[in-house]
Amino acid sequence: MTPARFLSPLFRISSFLVLFLVLFLVLFTACTGKKTAPVSKKAGTYKVGLVFDVGGRGDKSFNDAAYHGLELAKQKLDIDFDYIEPQGEGADREAALRQMAADPDVRLIIGVGLLFTDDIATISREFPDKKFACIDYNPQPGTVIPSNLSGIVFEEKKGSFLAGAIAALKSKTGTIGFIGGMDSNIIRKFETGYTEGARYVRPDIRIISGFIGMTGSAFNDPSKGKELALGQFSRGADIIYEAAGASGQGVIEASRETGKLVICTDMDQAYLAPGQVLTSMIKAVDQAVLATIEDAMNNRFPGGAQRVFGLGGRYTDYVWNSDNAALIDPSLRERIEKIRTDILEGRIRIKE
Repeated sequence: MTPARFLSPLFRISSFLVLFLVLFLVLFTACTGKKTAPVSKKAGTYKVGLVFDVGGRGDKSFNDAAYHGLELAKQKLDIDFDYIEPQGEGADREAALRQMAADPDVRLIIGVGLLFTDDIATISREFPDKKFACIDYNPQPGTVIPSNLSGIVFEEKKGSFLAGAIAALKSKTGTIGFIGGMDSNIIRKFETGYTEGARYVRPDIRIISGFIGMTGSAFNDPSKGKELALGQFSRGADIIYEAAGASGQGVIEASRETGKLVICTDMDQAYLAPGQVLTSMIKAVDQAVLATIEDAMNNRFPGGAQRVFGLGGRYTDYVWNSDNAALIDPSLRERIEKIRTDILEGRIRIKE
């Protein structure tokens, strides 16, 4: 056995070398300034919170367009995001907005839909260090918009004017229909624009109108949408324009069953009924969400006002592509483009 007095010096030398190496590594790491970032999230990532409207994800319309905007922002701007689905008729939207605002990582909160108008204005005042945006923001006249809130609006009446002109020029029966979701001033703009556009090109056109309900749940009742559509088709309408959120899926189903035509809204929905979707009056909610996030990240956030995404930049527009080119022939397309130009240049005046 080796005596302990011979091991002790060697042990002391080894310990000294180990301690020296540890201290060297610590000093080297400190000098390089490197820090370990969380595995799940990159340091400095801009986080956005979004609260959906009634119908939530999967409505193939308004909400899905907003979610697509988040996906575009993640791809282009490398953001992080979170979202909350509504419960029932969306009565918990205030609590959902407050939950998002209380998250210290969330810097921009987006409410999807006109029903958020009052709640998001209240909460934006309670959280002045956060930014807020509301799609289809619809305040009472004279309302002062908080400086950290941006109201996103579209020119739905002008877009619907084009949809009405297309329907009236295309109709063979001389009767067309309109089905709105919640009976509200914004959905009334769809109806009024559609009616005015139809009568602009065909004064004798007959228009049947109907609304699914008076509350937010009207945007999530496809069976009622189908019932109303079948009723309008049976009364002679050969084209129906729907502005009803997820309820519009019922109108589309009715068009498939009857072989009649439908004009959809918010997103291009031709894939839901190939050959039956005459066009879609789109509101580029996804592009508006992307633009709002990008501006917020670059200190260009347009708070304290409504921001219009309109006909001029084709943020509000009608769809014409390979899916419906057989339904909208070149002569009809030319006529509608002329009307669009006349609106933009003021020869046709449409009051929003």
